[in-house]
Amino acid sequence: MGLCDEVRAACARIAESARWVEIDFGAMEAVEPGPEPVLDPEHHYLDGPREQVADYLLALDAINFGSGWFATLRKRPGCSGYYTVSSALADHYRAAGPWSPAELRALDAATVARVLGQDPDHELMGIYARALRDLGAFLGERSALAVADDADGSAERLAATLAAGMELFDDTGFYKRAQITANDLALAGVADFHDLDRLTIFADNLVPHVLRVDGVLRYHPELARTIDAGDLLAPGEQEREIRACALHACERLARRLEVAPRTLDVWLWSRGQLPRYKARPRHRTRTVFY
Repeated sequence: MGLCDEVRAACARIAESARWVEIDFGAMEAVEPGPEPVLDPEHHYLDGPREQVADYLLALDAINFGSGWFATLRKRPGCSGYYTVSSALADHYRAAGPWSPAELRALDAATVARVLGQDPDHELMGIYARALRDLGAFLGERSALAVADDADGSAERLAATLAAGMELFDDTGFYKRAQITANDLALAGVADFHDLDRLTIFADNLVPHVLRVDGVLRYHPELARTIDAGDLLAPGEQEREIRACALHACERLARRLEVAPRTLDVWLWSRGQLPRYKARPRHRTRTVFY
């Protein structure tokens, strides 16, 4: 069983026995097509040499987590937490070029905070620094492009390599960031993969929120109260059910709409930027996986 089939099977098991989250398959008609998957050039470094863009995207996806802390970040005007991080990192890569593997291995929280425009004492900066040091150790003397090339044209193989090579990518049962890294490299045009459409959705906290607002996911009243109050949700059973039920529902929804799950993910994520979805709290969990 490959990584993507492992994710599908794990999420199906969780969804079938879920106590906190219910899927209303009859409400799927509420989900409509959205924009084609792209990376926003305003908030990402996509205009540099191919190898540097690959280095940027691998570094970005190494720290593509922290939604549970985003409310406490110093955000750029008009930017979400993710776009604040992606834009700041893009500015650094344009101005100073990519970090070498050796430089990644030497990063500390103060340096990361300075690049991202954040308080060096913020808890997330230390975790980001650890993630980037791990990336430097994983790379050795390789470039990100060399890692992608070693996957021999398989997005699933690249995701499995990242998950096995770095602890903070080892999101067992979901592998959100490992999968989205392959997708990002492909969207940027710096890598080609023959099996991109085998990827699942990239299970985080926004896609389930959109499905909840649209009526596809229904939460147990106790869970709903916690989320609606804006309280943090601890890692564990409840938040895993939320992610797993979202992924399982999206597998069926993708088949109905005749699109790849990765494309459906972008449709739903894009919808989540609309005021209707931003007006309601989504679940927030302090985790290194999303």
